[in-house]
Amino acid sequence: MVMGVHRLNHAVLFVRDVNRSVAFYRDVLGFRPIAMTPDGFKGAAFLQAPDSTNDHDLGLFEIGEGAGPSPAGRSTVGLYHLAWEVDTLDELERVAGKLAEAGALVGTSDHGTTKSLYGKDPDGLEFEVVWLIPADLLDPAALEARKRIRPLDIAREKERYGATTRGGVGISVPA
Repeated sequence: MVMGVHRLNHAVLFVRDVNRSVAFYRDVLGFRPIAMTPDGFKGAAFLQAPDSTNDHDLGLFEIGEGAGPSPAGRSTVGLYHLAWEVDTLDELERVAGKLAEAGALVGTSDHGTTKSLYGKDPDGLEFEVVWLIPADLLDPAALEARKRIRPLDIAREKERYGATTRGGVGISVPA
């Protein structure tokens, strides 16, 4: 039997300070808090991404300021990051500016068929924000470029694909 997964519905993160994390995801990435925390339950928040129709996209559970950083990938196995998709290269560029302004942009990459930003939240948890080349614009050069990682040049990608071209169509979004 095969599990018929068709998308990630939400992620849950353990954080030191839920209010600080809510402020980051709200102010930098535009997530909005959703009133669904059970009565009497403190130290939790649920957020929805700006254009999402999910019940919630992110759950945050506070474990306190004494919590150490995640050793995942350094000394233990664990999750490296989640990737959130944006619709246009203009939006990717806007998010890059917001992350840089917040001191949270830690890298960018051109993976051939995907154009990626990497950020860290206040607890050092890494995430990716990505734009995907739509299926009808994929060409052999983009497919071949998946075999290497190059620095991202958003201006060059906007010239090539268009600033407002909807990404992921025919890939992650139905055509």
